Amino acid sequence: MSALLSMSGVTAGYAADIEILRNLSISIEAGRITGLIGLNGAGKSTLMKTICGFLRPKAGSIAYDGTDITGIAPHTLIDRGIWYIPQESSLFPYMSVDDNLRLPLERLAHGGTADVDIAARYEDMLGKFPPIRQKLRDQAGNLSGGQQKMLEFAKAYVVRPRLCLIDEPSIGLAPRVAAEVYQWIELFSAGGMAILLVDHNVRRVVKMSEYIYVMSLGEITAEGWRADFEGDLHEQVKSWLGVNF
Repeated sequence: MSALLSMSGVTAGYAADIEILRNLSISIEAGRITGLIGLNGAGKSTLMKTICGFLRPKAGSIAYDGTDITGIAPHTLIDRGIWYIPQESSLFPYMSVDDNLRLPLERLAHGGTADVDIAARYEDMLGKFPPIRQKLRDQAGNLSGGQQKMLEFAKAYVVRPRLCLIDEPSIGLAPRVAAEVYQWIELFSAGGMAILLVDHNVRRVVKMSEYIYVMSLGEITAEGWRADFEGDLHEQVKSWLGVNF
């Protein structure tokens, strides 16, 4: 099976003389959860932002579904079937929950996607995220942290992208809400969505992912199938990342 998305020899950074990603290559298969783990500052979020076009590589290329998307304009991601759930909020805080949900649907409709039943998708989303139904008229910025995270996932679900990039979805959340986040990710995967998952909970990433990459200082230092990463994770992670903690 060919990769849905591949990064080949990508080098990128925020300044001319500082490289965050160094000759990095990864592949994401269709319909599979791919995990990415590493210490803070390893470059995981930079990798996602580079895929999404917020940062243009200095070298290398990014291909999606057989097409070069290196430096893609971020606002065109939805048109290509790519969605990004960042660590920080991407909601419009002064708009209602309903308006936040309908914005991406309007783009799909205006993009001429004739086979999209907007009303059916919206109702299905409310069935999968029932607490949202009571919050539709609320301003998104007035929701709790957990409710805002739910809204982020509901937006992604209603769009039904082929690939969803998910960056630290459980950070700062209570354990109960974090458990719900992982259930939403499993819901996405069950629907055939490809996922690139970054999360500080290494055990959870390994448990949920079929294939895993380990990143350190902008480079991939280890990779393999889930079975390759099971066992004494504490000792293995120290070995993979080359650090003591």
